[in-house]
Amino acid sequence: MTPNLVLVVVIGVLVAVGVYLLLERSLSRVLIGIILIGNGVNLSFLVAGGAAGGAPIVGTTPIDEMSDPLPQAMVLTAIVITLGMTAFLLALAYRSWQLHRHDEVQDDVEDHRIARLAALDEPSFADVDTLDTTTDLEREAAEARDETQAIPVGPAGRRAGPA
Repeated sequence: MTPNLVLVVVIGVLVAVGVYLLLERSLSRVLIGIILIGNGVNLSFLVAGGAAGGAPIVGTTPIDEMSDPLPQAMVLTAIVITLGMTAFLLALAYRSWQLHRHDEVQDDVEDHRIARLAALDEPSFADVDTLDTTTDLEREAAEARDETQAIPVGPAGRRAGPA
């Protein structure tokens, strides 16, 4: 049995576009990426399952003409997992939109510190016994934009300041 070339190309495109979207910072794009990857994996399960055959019930279909039920069960399981991930990411994106009016994931303070130290070609760790680095981290945290702080609200419930 040889798989259909068109289906293999469609699987490749779905997974490639899904991975590209998964690497974005916007949760809505990550959500679409998860959905595309899930559909690509489901399609690959069905293509790997082989040609369709008769119902896999002993006595109604000859054994050599039965279809394999395992790929169908795996696809059903993958659909449920993708649905759960979709619901979770939708909840995250909705909550982020409620709080910040955008769904982008912000950088972590520790990520900024490690990137700065990497640019200076310095180690990202220090000997705790000899150096006190907590003040540097606290200062950097105070300088970073904290989206959990209260945002001033103007008239008609609109945010004051840049969006």
